[in-house]
Amino acid sequence: MFESMYIRDIRVYSESLGGQVYHYRDKNGLECDAVILLRNGLYGLVEIKLGGAKTLNKLFDSIDTDKKKESSFLMVLTAVGKYA
Repeated sequence: MFESMYIRDIRVYSESLGGQVYHYRDKNGLECDAVILLRNGLYGLVEIKLGGAKTLNKLFDSIDTDKKKESSFLMVLTAVGKYA
């Protein structure tokens, strides 16, 4: 439920900037809960869970920056924890 609420909210904010939100999963099972893509080509990768940094960093490291710009930001969103 937390993930669904976040995706809904981030879609509203992204659309106000002309952006879109996608889910990503490749043939090797590497995935990202949300890819925020703006009209100008900037994008950010978001993982929604505790411990998501490991998965997110693995995806970030796999991006071929000769073909696609580097991500503008990485985000791990959690509902609990020291800083939540």
